Amino acid sequence: MTLKLYGHPFAAFVWKPLIAAYVRGVPFEFCMIDAEHPDHCARIAELSPTGQFPALTDGAREVTQSNAVIEYLDRFGGAAPMIPADPDAALASRMLAAIFDSYVAEPMQQIVAEALRPEDQRDPRRVSEAKARLDKAYAWLARRMGAGWANGEGFSIADCAAAPALFYADWVHPIPAGALRAYRARLLAHPCVARVVNEARPYRPLFPLGAPDRD
Repeated sequence: MTLKLYGHPFAAFVWKPLIAAYVRGVPFEFCMIDAEHPDHCARIAELSPTGQFPALTDGAREVTQSNAVIEYLDRFGGAAPMIPADPDAALASRMLAAIFDSYVAEPMQQIVAEALRPEDQRDPRRVSEAKARLDKAYAWLARRMGAGWANGEGFSIADCAAAPALFYADWVHPIPAGALRAYRARLLAHPCVARVVNEARPYRPLFPLGAPDRD
């Protein structure tokens, strides 16, 4: 069966399974969600409770939510799985992935969402609260980042979550110099992360706050 991944190259949560698939060498068909592909848009509305992406199909099997898609991709490819075999490393990787999703990606998206609102409906307080959450997350993560990957082991689901979260978060609320910023730089130097960044580059004009000239 052909694996089909539904999403958009600029979407943060779509980066996560894209990175996993590239790292592990999993072949798939990318199904673009945009106005030019109404059939894909109709399909994602069936696959996801709210039409959000990514989602993956493998024949009749349907998988939604980015972390679940990454775990499913571990069934294919030849490289080390994104969920480590060691139970302790697996737990750490899943935990960190959830932290990057909930405490970095989510407030980052709240800031972006405010910029997308009509000007008379924007609330600076919501932006300030989101930035305060990011500050707390940055400090917590900086204390735990070593010189390698997120969980101190091999590249894992935690790094798949960290890459888009930190990439876009730094655009909306810069990460201070130190261990977390250095980790972001290591992520961007990873060939598979760099590939995803480059695939998303043509869509940067979509960013409502004005995409910076830097990665």
